[in-house]
Amino acid sequence: MKLQDIKGLGPKKKEYLNNLHITSVKDLIYHYPFRYEDRRNPKTIEEAYGKEDALLHLSLLSSPSTRYLGGNKNITTIRATDGKYKIELVWFNQPYILNNFKNVEKVYVFGKVENYKGQLKITNPIISKTLGNELGKIVPVYNVTKGLTQNDLRNFIGQSLQKMKFKENLPKDILESNNLMDYREAIINIHFPNSMSLLQKAIERLKFQELFLYQLYLDMNFSQINKEGISFKIVPEVDEFINKLPFELTSAQERVVGEILEDMKSPFIMNRLLQGDVGSGKTIVAAIAILNAYYNGYQSVLMAPTEILATQHYEDLRDMFLGYGIRVGILKGSLSKGKKEKIVEDIKNGNIDVVVSTHAVLEDNVTFENIGLVITDEQHRFGVKQRAILTGKGNVDTLVMSATPIPRTLALAKYGSLDISIIDELPKGRKNIETYAVGMDYEKRIMNFLIKHVNEGRQCYIVCPLIEESENLNLTSVEELYERLNETYFRNIKTGLIHGALNPKHKDEIMESFIKNETKILFSTTVIEVGVNVPNANTMVIYNADRFGLSQLHQLRGRVGRGNYQSYCILLNDSKSQIARQRMRIMESTNDGFIIAKKDLELRGSGDVIGFRQSGEEQFKLVNLFEDIEMLNKIQSITRDILDNNKLESVEYRSLKDELNSYSKDIESQIIFN
Repeated sequence: MKLQDIKGLGPKKKEYLNNLHITSVKDLIYHYPFRYEDRRNPKTIEEAYGKEDALLHLSLLSSPSTRYLGGNKNITTIRATDGKYKIELVWFNQPYILNNFKNVEKVYVFGKVENYKGQLKITNPIISKTLGNELGKIVPVYNVTKGLTQNDLRNFIGQSLQKMKFKENLPKDILESNNLMDYREAIINIHFPNSMSLLQKAIERLKFQELFLYQLYLDMNFSQINKEGISFKIVPEVDEFINKLPFELTSAQERVVGEILEDMKSPFIMNRLLQGDVGSGKTIVAAIAILNAYYNGYQSVLMAPTEILATQHYEDLRDMFLGYGIRVGILKGSLSKGKKEKIVEDIKNGNIDVVVSTHAVLEDNVTFENIGLVITDEQHRFGVKQRAILTGKGNVDTLVMSATPIPRTLALAKYGSLDISIIDELPKGRKNIETYAVGMDYEKRIMNFLIKHVNEGRQCYIVCPLIEESENLNLTSVEELYERLNETYFRNIKTGLIHGALNPKHKDEIMESFIKNETKILFSTTVIEVGVNVPNANTMVIYNADRFGLSQLHQLRGRVGRGNYQSYCILLNDSKSQIARQRMRIMESTNDGFIIAKKDLELRGSGDVIGFRQSGEEQFKLVNLFEDIEMLNKIQSITRDILDNNKLESVEYRSLKDELNSYSKDIESQIIFN
């Protein structure tokens, strides 16, 4: 069945559906409702007042009348009662509604009861003489776009469900042991449920489906558990290197170094996630692992998501390894063809011991003489598939670094079956960043605050969500702000402007100027979220702070507070939204990334934590990992049992194997390389 086979769905409606990323009947079926209206059980006016839309059964007190206002505008009204309270029903520009009240004394009404200047009213309610059709049911409500109505989607999806054939793809033993609804029944009931209990069972089944296929896909393709690898020796040079550092490792760093070295010593492949808050010292831990690989005769790769961060890691490792004979090279897209070819040749011949790179290292022409360790600095950017391409270049140990603290079970779901090390301690002497959320009326005071710090020798960031002005969003753009503040406040201060649309060479020049303390104030989009380490910068101002997620605000804030100076983060936000105010209070109250990540998940769900738009993995439509951790734990044991006992090759599991193959193709077609 195709979209054009649906009655009433012409080319224009198809175009509108495409705006919702619906290009097939399958997409249409999986366009689930985001809420439901229970239009079954009538409430009294008192019960319905001030709440969501509700069903009422009312007696009419007057005949309807239509008042014409001119310019083809009119209002139709009728008075009604539930026996205790009187209410006015109002329709704008719907004079035909009069036809519904001929020879009628009582009607069912669905709408929102509100108080307007002392008068109880329902505006544009749905009405019916009897329950049936639109009233008397649980009705789905969908995300729509201009040109599409709720009735359009209900009609199109209803037709599709009648004509589509649904094949059950979970084996009978899994369905029965987990008390799961049949797949076809679940799809029908998530759109048009006959009861709230059937709706809950449908949601449970489809959530299980999403998590189950995802986890099975991860386990089949990326689990390295008990796979034979390199058994590294722990060399004495590691202790010598640590003892010569100009600072002491924190106890958390010492603990995770021990965990990583034990993994490297094991005869099995290391597959470990290193989580640490911004500024917790993950890079030095990575350097110790690289050093140990080098003295065992193996090459290492450190892959970063941006050229800025790759360059920074390259410079840090080059400086750390001075005097050790370790040859560090960088491979990035902006290099000339000749330089790139030379580095690729040196990597192949073993003339480079440590390769720092962007995703350029994933290309087929990059091969290694003796690769033993792969480290990815995750930062939301690389998916499991991309890491697998790199680890597939050799039988290697893998360390994934993430500065986005997320709960342990969520980390397992995001990254696959990994062991997890957590640096839950910041270096000694690190001061908390003082954070303030204020409105735009504070702008003048804030700019004077920045000028004061610049005059004292410090540097500052100003961050905006957009590059250019947008006609559709009432947001500040970084280009407009750069011009305005330079003209009004910063005439005598050297400022810079950086954003993702600039070419890499220009970006590097701007960052170099800021790192050298030539540029005092850097205007930026979120391009500086990752990879900027300027200890002299102690103040950050974020415009339209309500447009960022909490974890992203925390990442941005982590660009300051990296030196010995007291640092500040000022969040400019004029949103009247209660959730926006709540998020700003969270940022003011804590610098702990794990607390912030937990709150972020509570407020916005887990969709952005595991989303193919960023990480290369399919976005869940129903699952919220913060709420569905128990289901995930159960599923992880089921998928392990399936693979350990080779059940996918059995006749009973043939449909599941076919579905998994289709699922794998869908995911891999959505992989993005940044």
